[in-house]
Formats: sequence, C-alpha cells, structure tokens
Amino acid sequence: MCGIVGAIAERNVSGILLEGLKRLEYRGYDSAGIAMLNGSRDKLTDLKTVGKVKKLVTSASKAKIRGNLGIAHTRWATHGKPTVANAHPHSSSKEIAIVHNGIIENYQRLREKLLKDGYIFKTETDSETIAHLIHKERKGGKVSLIDAVKKAITKLDGAYGLCVMDKTEPDQIVVARSGSPLVIGVGIGENFVASDPLALGQVTDRFIFLEEGDIAKVSLGDVEIWHGNRKINRPITTVESRSKDAEKGEYKHFMLKEIHEQPRVIKDTLDGRISKTKVLEQAFGVKAREIFDKVKTIQIVACGTSFHAGQVAKYWLETIAKIPCSADIASDYRYREIIVQPGTLFVTISQSGETADTLAALRYAKKKKYVASLAICNVATSTLVRESDFCILTMAGQEIGVASTKAFTTQLALLLILSIVLARRTGLKATQEAKLVKDLSKLPKLIDKALGLSKDIKKISKQFSDKYHSLFLGRGIQYPVAKEGALKLKEISYIHAEAYPAGELKHGPLALVDSKMPVIAVAPNNDLLGKLRANLSEVSARGGMLYVFADESIKFESDKSCKVVNVPISPEVLAPIVFTIPLQLLSYHVAIMKGTDVDHPRNLAKSVTVE
Repeated sequence: MCGIVGAIAERNVSGILLEGLKRLEYRGYDSAGIAMLNGSRDKLTDLKTVGKVKKLVTSASKAKIRGNLGIAHTRWATHGKPTVANAHPHSSSKEIAIVHNGIIENYQRLREKLLKDGYIFKTETDSETIAHLIHKERKGGKVSLIDAVKKAITKLDGAYGLCVMDKTEPDQIVVARSGSPLVIGVGIGENFVASDPLALGQVTDRFIFLEEGDIAKVSLGDVEIWHGNRKINRPITTVESRSKDAEKGEYKHFMLKEIHEQPRVIKDTLDGRISKTKVLEQAFGVKAREIFDKVKTIQIVACGTSFHAGQVAKYWLETIAKIPCSADIASDYRYREIIVQPGTLFVTISQSGETADTLAALRYAKKKKYVASLAICNVATSTLVRESDFCILTMAGQEIGVASTKAFTTQLALLLILSIVLARRTGLKATQEAKLVKDLSKLPKLIDKALGLSKDIKKISKQFSDKYHSLFLGRGIQYPVAKEGALKLKEISYIHAEAYPAGELKHGPLALVDSKMPVIAVAPNNDLLGKLRANLSEVSARGGMLYVFADESIKFESDKSCKVVNVPISPEVLAPIVFTIPLQLLSYHVAIMKGTDVDHPRNLAKSVTVE
C-alpha cells in the first residue's frame, strides 16, 4: 500500500521525489523518507519523518538535501509501528538503500540467517531484510547490483515493488516487481520510477508498465528489463496527465470534491456506452458478444466498497437478467474450494486495479473453468485490466480521498449496464431495455438533486458529535447500500457503524437500540416499504433515534424521535445509486463535526496492495 518514487537525472531530483510523494500520499501516510546520492561514491544521505509527507518536505528544505539520484517512500505500516526508525528508505552498511511496497512473508527466517552473518537490524520491518540480503549478495562488490538483486529476490516469499540504489554504482536504480505495481517514467536523458504514473505527471507522460516478475536497471539514458534470465522489451505508453485530479480546487477536502464530481463522472461513464434506447454492447470490447452468449451465471469478486457494488449488482443480475449471481469477498474467495458452474463469467471490481486480494483471486480463477474474466476498473493501465480477458472502465478519474465515493457510483452504473446487456439473452424486450436506458440517462441530474441535500444533512450531523455507535438498516437491494453507508461513517468519523437487513432487527440488534445509538434507515418507495415501516416502529417503540433517508414521494414525517431527509424521487432501478449520495454526505459532515482527517483517515490507505 506504500508509495514509491525514484529518479536519476543530471539535475537535482529532490523536488521531483517530494512532489511525487505528495501525489502518492493516498497510498499511506504513517511516515515518509528520502535517500539521495549526489554523484559521489561516498555521499549517501537520507532523511525520514513520522506522519504526512509535508513534514518530510519541511525537513528536506531545512536540510537542503540534494542529489541527482534518489528514492523516496510514503508508508502504510504493516510490520513495525510508525516510527522514524521503521520509516523507509532502509539501508545496509551505509552503502545500499531500498524502498519497498509489499509484505515479505518469510522475513523472520531470513532475518535470523542474516543476524548469524553479522548484520545488525535497526528496525522492526520486514523490508530491512531486503536491504541486508542484497548487500550480502553483492559479496563485497564482486557481484553487480543488478545481479545481486536478481539473486536476492529468489529468496523472498511474498509481494514486493522494490527500488534499490547503491553508492558504489551511482549511475543506476534497480527495480523489481512481484505483486506490487511499478512503472518507469521515461524522460529525455533522465528516467523515473513510481508506484503510479500520477506521481510523475509533472515530469513525463511516457511510461513503461512493469509486469509480474520483471526486473529493470534504470539509468540516465536507458532502461534494461529482464524477465527471469531473459532480456525483454516493454512498450512505452503515453498516459494523459491527471494533475487536476490531484488538486482540491474550491473544495476543502478531496472527498467533498469527489462527491460533487459524481454527476459529471456518471455522465462520462455512460457516454459512448448507451444510446437513446439501448446499451451499446461493443463498449465491452470486441470479445464481449461471443463471451456474453455463453454466460449462464456470474461470479463477482471484490473488496471493501467494490464488494458492496457487487452485492447491489447481484440483485440487478438476478431480477433484470434472470441470471444467478454470487458475490464473494476477494480475501476469502481463494481460500475455499470453488465449484464453478458451466458458463460462469468471473467479474472483478476494483477502483485501482492493484488490490492484492482481488488480483490473487483473479489468478486463482484462471486455474478454474470460467468462461472468461471481466474487470470493472477505474485505471486502464492497472494490473487487473491487463491480466483480465476483457474490461470496461469507469470514468471516475483519479480518486484521491481514501473513502471511495465516485468510484462506487460509477461501478454501479457499469454493473447496471452489464445486467441489461445480459438480460437481452434471457428475454428482456427492446421496449423494456429502452425504459431502463431512459432511466439511466436521468441519473446525473438525479444525483445533482441529491447533492442539494447537503445543508439539511449537515444540520443532522450535529446530533452525531457525541455518538460512538450507530446502526444502518436497509431491505433487499438497499441492504448493501446501508452497508456502504456504515462503511463510510466508520472510515472517516471513527464511529462504530454496523449495517443490518431491517428484517433481522428483531433477531439480535434490537438489543442495542437506545437513545444514544442513532439508527439510520434507507427507505425507497418499493414493495418492501410497508415491512420497513414496521421495522422502524420497532426502533421508535424502544426509544431509539431514527434518521430516515426516504423517497420524497413516501411523505415520511419528522418528529422528536425521527428525522427525515427527503431523497429525490427516482426510478426503482436507480434507487441504490441515488440513495448512496446522502449517505456519503452524512459521513462527510459527521467527520467534520468530529474533527477527523477526512481525506486521510487513520490506519487506512487508498490502494490496498498487500494481503
């Protein structure tokens, strides 16, 4: 989950590295560090700080750290507390410096061997083991850095995106990838390395995306790549700059900006995928028609917010397309015996396309007899997209806020399109499809209307300022929406939030209800409304405080024990997306009331690239 940046140039690269870290801070912000060489064989300097990158920037300015070769890192802690000692870069014998993203599972065994060899460990991390292991493989300089890295990584079990520099070979950075993303930014007489192209948008728009198992030597004017013992070439890809996505503009927080971007990004996601009367099947690619004709069931795998999108999609696929669907959490999926039914399409959902558990699930699925693998993803150049049989991209743009918002709603839009496309094969009539598509075209305006509830929701949020627990309720397709609302609240306000199907209230959760525990309910105007009303009465009868997000056509009335937010009337099929918006706003405003760091909630990172 950590962020990595590296650079080699004839100019000072400290500013490039620090700017890159700022852009990668969404990947982790427990600590940050930088290591530099100034071209001299005896001058390897490093600087580390605990906390956000801005602390490192301030310290680097005071220290006037400079160099034409350097690596930098922003950390999400896995092994070892967030301390200066545990911050990257890690070094060995004051010669080698490394930065690492990933988890080395056998580091304890390696550490014990290295201790016997006389190496002194200064940290609690698994990453320091890599630095000492590479130094050992150098054999006092008899083995080149690239060959030492090649040898060292054969002894590592786990995942790594790795950048290495050595003061005795100050003309290169060596990088290696296994399970963690790495890209090489190609310049003119200078080259760069990063976890994400976003980090290098200020210096280049040309990138080489390393594949699993690649090792590369990056020098001033050249990039050499090996896969195993074979030297290979990887294509250079031009990537459009996303620098505007990395700026808050008029908004106080990235999360608020991204919430308000949803009408536009939903429109962008739908453009070119639907006409006035139908979904354009070719939007899924040239392989899609042949694959879809074979589909008889769906297996969805995802994590976190994306998993909630998959749970909503299960309802659509089974009600619209009449196709059985299973939705599994990626971190559990590959640890049970999977029985694949004939004609099953494997669908992964991910914002980044680099989520370790989702990638592992995809690779596991490839060993099974699925019809094909479809990725729904926000990043065209991601590993998930490259390793899937075909994909369809959300057009959310870079999402910086750790708590996902616009990525979720664009995922839902595409999952609804998928449901419609498959429904053609199970009896959906052209008139029915035209009605669904007409409804879809209304979605950006409906979301814009929902955003207008922000002031009312802000008033309600004040009543959460002294609360530590909450309960979210939904029925049917709105249950995963309630789960997403609970997740958002706990992520950024640190209020314990739990979601339950409303019908299960009397099977345990009702025992928790009192005046100190707010109960948030999602109430669209559908066939389950009557049953939901009965569930809410159970809360009121026991002195609970209700906050009901209700379709305004229902005409729910507020009273002392029930605060109602009237959500714009929407077609039933769109209700899960529309009702998501006020729940996002609630979590945001409550977090503001609580005084938490909205964009960088504690203990979390945007892209989870470790298992």
